[in-house]
Amino acid sequence: MLQNKTRAALCMDLALMALLIGLDVATRLLPHAPGFMPVAASALFAGRMLRIPALAVIVPLLAMALSDAALPSEDWRLKLVIFAAIAVPALVGILSRRWNRAVATAAAMVSCSLFFFTASNFAVWLFSGIYSLDLQGLTQCYIAALPFLQNTVAGDLFWTGVLFGGAWTIQNGAMLAGRAQ
Repeated sequence: MLQNKTRAALCMDLALMALLIGLDVATRLLPHAPGFMPVAASALFAGRMLRIPALAVIVPLLAMALSDAALPSEDWRLKLVIFAAIAVPALVGILSRRWNRAVATAAAMVSCSLFFFTASNFAVWLFSGIYSLDLQGLTQCYIAALPFLQNTVAGDLFWTGVLFGGAWTIQNGAMLAGRAQ
């Protein structure tokens, strides 16, 4: 009996992973506002929802790898930083499982958005050759990236609302349907 429950839990986790990865890949490849994507939100969601938490980190990394295959290549060092930064929300989701309030979830997502902005633009400054490798160049890099920060935070919060709100609606709809019988 326990083995069947474990198998069912794994199947549910894999199905959720496939759904999230598919959403992430599709939205990265379809036209979208720069930075307005669900990858970080799906990573946070996976970290909170998957019964096997270690699988959560695979969601953003596989989504990025699959969609990057169809997108123009970036410097491998920049890509490495981006992959590491986009995995952070999955870890935050795992660590924040007991915080199930909307405000805590939004705060966790905004923190992840700010971390991604800081890390990815630091890597752009360091590896792109566009900016001088001094404080002035770093400042110019972050100022030039500010429009992306707005889209990133807005997209991360929007997709967090869609994913967590959808899960809440499904869960409470099932509970209400059970009560009606």
